[in-house]
Amino acid sequence: MLSDLLSKTVMPVLFRIGPLSVYSYGLMMGIGFIAANFVAVKEFERKGMGAHFANQVTLLAVVFGIAGSKILSLLESWGDFVKDPMGMAFSPAGLTWYGGFALATVAILWAAHRKHFKFAKVADALAPPLILGYAVARLGCHFSGDGDYGMPTKLPWGVDYSHGILPPSIAFRTLPHIESTFPGGIVPDNTLLHPTPIYEFIAGLLIFYLLWKIRKNVRPDGKLFMIYLILAGAERLFVEFIRLNPRLLFGLSEAQLISIPIIAIGVGGLIYLNQKTVSVRT
Repeated sequence: MLSDLLSKTVMPVLFRIGPLSVYSYGLMMGIGFIAANFVAVKEFERKGMGAHFANQVTLLAVVFGIAGSKILSLLESWGDFVKDPMGMAFSPAGLTWYGGFALATVAILWAAHRKHFKFAKVADALAPPLILGYAVARLGCHFSGDGDYGMPTKLPWGVDYSHGILPPSIAFRTLPHIESTFPGGIVPDNTLLHPTPIYEFIAGLLIFYLLWKIRKNVRPDGKLFMIYLILAGAERLFVEFIRLNPRLLFGLSEAQLISIPIIAIGVGGLIYLNQKTVSVRT
């Protein structure tokens, strides 16, 4: 069965060599950065910005992306952070994508300014590798079972995340209305759930394919990045409806509340760039 096959891939620790443990999440994050850097080098060279600058940008994305992800995660769990600041700060768990995206964007904007490259040109070159790296890293969330999974499902590809680092009996405590539907008010760890990280992996690959296919024909600079913002934001907006995340406002999660303005920026940017192109032609 597909469900059994997918459930067997939930392995937080892939293997151990003596005292050294190789964690699936860290490995997939590393592979994601390598894949993104490979694509970025190709695009930066094609756009005349060079492989060296592409590697610099990747390093900035790694450092500031992880830092920003951790900072936003700590702010989200401020109560727990106050109780155990050192433990929370240095824990490998707890990374929030949009925090890393925001801080890494600021760092890359600064780097582009220093090199006298247009940020729009740099952003376009980064659009395909960004979504590719994100997609690969999402597989790490699935393999580790870190709580980024979805709601209970009866679909044939529902996954048992009981062997993950955050089992459902603990993760669903943030959603009492779901717990109340189960006997005793506890969601059993072997409950089959939507494998939302796999959904995001597939969606990310499709978005990458589209961006890579059209990248040479999209003008002016900045337009490809706006398309990326719309597609990546929409992907996250819709998958959150079945993901295990608390609802903060209007029945929406934090990620959805951030995705909406990101989509709006993308749409507004496209309209502006299209109008700018028309005015130049006329």
